[in-house]
Amino acid sequence: MAMLEVKDLQVFYGMIQAIKGISFEVNEGEVIALIGANGAGKTTTLQTITGMLSAKAGHVIFEGQDITRVPGHKIVTMGMAHVPEGRRVFANLTVYENLKMGAYTRKDKDEIARNLEMVYKSFPRLEERKNQSAGTLSGGEQQMLAMGRALMSNPRIILMDEPSMGLSPIFVEEIFHIIEEISSKGTTVLLVEQNAKKALSIADRAYVLETGTIALSGDAKDLMSNEQIRKAYLGE
Repeated sequence: MAMLEVKDLQVFYGMIQAIKGISFEVNEGEVIALIGANGAGKTTTLQTITGMLSAKAGHVIFEGQDITRVPGHKIVTMGMAHVPEGRRVFANLTVYENLKMGAYTRKDKDEIARNLEMVYKSFPRLEERKNQSAGTLSGGEQQMLAMGRALMSNPRIILMDEPSMGLSPIFVEEIFHIIEEISSKGTTVLLVEQNAKKALSIADRAYVLETGTIALSGDAKDLMSNEQIRKAYLGE
């Protein structure tokens, strides 16, 4: 059984249908990439899975449980974390306070302390800047903070929306290295990313979204060599 199943999902913004009955699945331990042009429905898909938007029809099944109508804050407690597009850190709070906010649903203080140590180990720059206001960090550092904050909920699956957006090439490399590290430690990853080349290079499988429908899917390496994908998304 897949860890996450999306079945015939339909999402509307008023009269406009953004997601047109898509189905896909994510197995435990996988890195799955969701790629596509702007406006294809990638962000909408993630927001619907994590309860930020309501589906008009279809189902989201997480570890055998239908979470289609479950509110977002409860989904977090079930083991799913979302790193939103644009990072959305709490600018006026310190790095440390932002990370603690990621653990707001948890009561296990010793485990939270261990998680914090793990996050600092993965993101040494965050420990260096732990008493600094998040709003004073660079874009790359804010992205690291958003990822670290999500990891503080101790998720079984983490959904990331455009983690490389607006970052310098050096930070892009660093962010993708960290995603691979997160995956290697056993956390499942569903990645929405406009940098299709980088996403496909670390993913196991991928789905291509076009105007609210899945146009192609398959092994990431196979899609990387697909002529249609190379022309449309890899700039070749």
